[in-house]
Amino acid sequence: MGYLSILMRAINRLNIIVGHIFSWLAVGVFVVCFWVVIERYFFGNTRLWMQDLYIWLNGVMFTSVAAFALFRNDHVRVDIFFRTASVRRKAIMDMIGVCLFLLPFMYIVWVYSFPNVSRSWQRFEPSSNVGGMPGLFVLRTFILVFAGLVALQGVSMLIRSILILARREDLIPDNFRYKYETE
Repeated sequence: MGYLSILMRAINRLNIIVGHIFSWLAVGVFVVCFWVVIERYFFGNTRLWMQDLYIWLNGVMFTSVAAFALFRNDHVRVDIFFRTASVRRKAIMDMIGVCLFLLPFMYIVWVYSFPNVSRSWQRFEPSSNVGGMPGLFVLRTFILVFAGLVALQGVSMLIRSILILARREDLIPDNFRYKYETE
């Protein structure tokens, strides 16, 4: 059980680091978008690559921090059942949700996205907009980053559920315990 706890903590740490780093892209999105508006309305100029840039930064940010949001339990769930459940019942619900929905869906995202991302890298695909950003292939790669990080966080949630059901809550870090524990 100790090795599971170490793996869970490593996955959580990875997603915390990635989440904290890539959440700063929100500032970049704001600055670039603000500058595009200033340039357009005050200087009568538009750079298409900058319009691509803030949309791409937004895409990178959201795909990168999705697993961090899952770690923080910030995703939408059916709280009508989950909030009032005991810790063990929450663990069972998470285990079922991760095994039946989250991991299979991340597998599908990875499998269906990989050829597209690979093709994009082979062509060094640029933006489809004339004068747009080069490097669309890098943006597409974040689809795989999303699938990988969210799947890893799902594994971490699965480990948490196993530890709870094995009555080894002592191996779960405080920042990964269920909120509003009722037991």
